Amino acid sequence: MRKIWRDVLIFAAIAAFVQLIIILLVRFTPLPPISKMGYARKTLSKAGKDRADTYSKKLYNEAKIYYDSAMVNWQKQNTTFLYFIHYERVLNLSELSAKKPEQDAVNSINSTSNLNIKLKQKIDSLNELVSKINKLFTTYPLTAETRNRISKGKMLLEEAEIVYKKGQYLQANRKITDSEYLLTSSYENASTNLKNYFKSYYVWRNWTDKTINESKKNRDYSIIIDKFSRKLFIYFNGIRKWEFEAELGKNWVGDKRVMGDNATPEGMYKITKKFNSRKTNYYKALLLDYPNDEDMARFKSEIARGSLPSSAKIGGLIEIHGNGGKGIDWTEGCIALTDSEMDQVFKIVKVGTPVTIVGSMIELQYIVDR
Repeated sequence: MRKIWRDVLIFAAIAAFVQLIIILLVRFTPLPPISKMGYARKTLSKAGKDRADTYSKKLYNEAKIYYDSAMVNWQKQNTTFLYFIHYERVLNLSELSAKKPEQDAVNSINSTSNLNIKLKQKIDSLNELVSKINKLFTTYPLTAETRNRISKGKMLLEEAEIVYKKGQYLQANRKITDSEYLLTSSYENASTNLKNYFKSYYVWRNWTDKTINESKKNRDYSIIIDKFSRKLFIYFNGIRKWEFEAELGKNWVGDKRVMGDNATPEGMYKITKKFNSRKTNYYKALLLDYPNDEDMARFKSEIARGSLPSSAKIGGLIEIHGNGGKGIDWTEGCIALTDSEMDQVFKIVKVGTPVTIVGSMIELQYIVDR
């Protein structure tokens, strides 16, 4: 009987000891870092949705490395004997992984905000440039290549504005960059050409001053045609009385040099003949004395210098005529008005009325600034 009780006591002692060991193991074995790793995973996922991989790529990649390392270490600890499990490194790595996405999110928001502001500024700046281009070069005879580059630049800018409003900032930035290159380079090239053309401004102003003074002196009518503004002005007694929209030669920039160049000449001329509708194909017409002595002298000089071939012809039959109102420059060098406007001019002027044609009556600086 004593032996039985002794065995029972021994068994109870062993059971109690085992239970104690289990309690100690459970009590002092660290809990799996489930919540910490879950938080790190959520912050990493949120950073990805906030496009931190784009706006804060370095931090985002570091966060992924920390998270992957934490997972590897966790799996390694799970294969270790229960009493020897240590999750300290897993916890440290998970905390580092969570902090990086938090910083990613801040950087992403800041980067997005900064890019948003910069893109809006660029869009506004390019729209201002487009306004300048439209003001100066809509009717200016640019080369086909330059005109195409401007059209493409405008199209890219419109597309950039659309994707910008959708929040697609990187795509908007690419389109803005391409648009800026096309528009800026085209504007610079066109502006250089325009500035070179306006080097004759003081010659033009001298002609217009003489024409206006002559109108005042003779108390009579004079006509001044401003090619850049596409205006035909009629003066009487030195005072501007009428103005009409004018359409010019297709290649109107610069002076007329040879027959067939589609340029409208520049200089001081006079009306030599008036043609009614029975004597012209352009409703009514006023023939000018082009080429005058100055035109002939310049033409012969260019032939002598070799800048024009000896077979070149100076041309003629430059008129102010009707059939205008097309909204484009279409003549072979003449000045076109609408038929109703031609009726008014035809009544006012006479053979001998001065007609002065200039590039512009306004200095380029004031055209650009206004």
